[in-house]
Amino acid sequence: MGVTGWAVALGADGQGHAVDPAQACAAASSTPFTWVHLDGNAAETADWLRGQGELPPTVAQALTATETRPRCEPIDHGALVNLRGPAASGAVEEDRLVSIRAWVEAGRAVTVGFRPMEGLPALRDLMNGGKIRDPGDLISHLAVGITKRLDPVIADLGDLVDDCETEVEPGAAIDTRRRIAGARADAIVYRRFVVPQREALARLADLAVDWLEEDDRLHLREAADRFARMGEELEAVRERAALIHEQLTDLRSEQIERRALLLSVVALVFLPLTFVTGLLGMNVEGIPGAHSPYAFAVVCAICVGIAASITGWFVAAHWFKG
Repeated sequence: MGVTGWAVALGADGQGHAVDPAQACAAASSTPFTWVHLDGNAAETADWLRGQGELPPTVAQALTATETRPRCEPIDHGALVNLRGPAASGAVEEDRLVSIRAWVEAGRAVTVGFRPMEGLPALRDLMNGGKIRDPGDLISHLAVGITKRLDPVIADLGDLVDDCETEVEPGAAIDTRRRIAGARADAIVYRRFVVPQREALARLADLAVDWLEEDDRLHLREAADRFARMGEELEAVRERAALIHEQLTDLRSEQIERRALLLSVVALVFLPLTFVTGLLGMNVEGIPGAHSPYAFAVVCAICVGIAASITGWFVAAHWFKG
């Protein structure tokens, strides 16, 4: 049965050589280490894993599951490992991190990906060059590679929040609110997978299997520690973003209150003036100064005096402070 994917087998010369993925499992017994990578979107992948992959039924099902989260499950003498890493450049992905599911045991690793992940071609080149010689090397290189690619992304989120903290001012409120909302959403998405990824790698490093050497365990613990630090950074980004959002909301409330105060002052200044002009504007007999040539000037002077008095009282009461 054919299958969509590729495979690399470690030869006697210590170098990796491309082999047919459909026959890789049969070849695994004659090579020190074989890595098979399959396309999870291909219809024949699930059937091949169940029929030709020689895998436990639960493993075959887990490798082709639609939804996954980072985890490590020891099964017999192997381990089922699910990790998440950045999508390959140019790929249009709904999620920022794409999954790779792996079954690793002595002499063989079978990985399944539904979407291209950044760094897999580099791992393949390392194996072709003889730098990856067993399942422990593969998983430790994969984990360390993911941390190296994620670390700058998380650091950029922290820098973005730093910039937003210095831009909490009325003139940049709209743009700052948009940027901080994006940073907060990204932090939530990344943290969803970074935190359980640390737990998965820490559990993998403690497995009592002979295909994990001490160097591999050291690298896995180092990667788990990096994920722990990234999880703490993402938590800090989320909390700081929430705080900045509150500051922007308070700033907006202050602007609204300041404008409402200005409108109230203007209304209070013109309220008595409106009363005076409305009273003198009635079309009835007996209006004072109706036949006097100086009446208009006197009324204007009275209105100006009233407005100045009310404004002076507001100033003395510190209504315009700040």
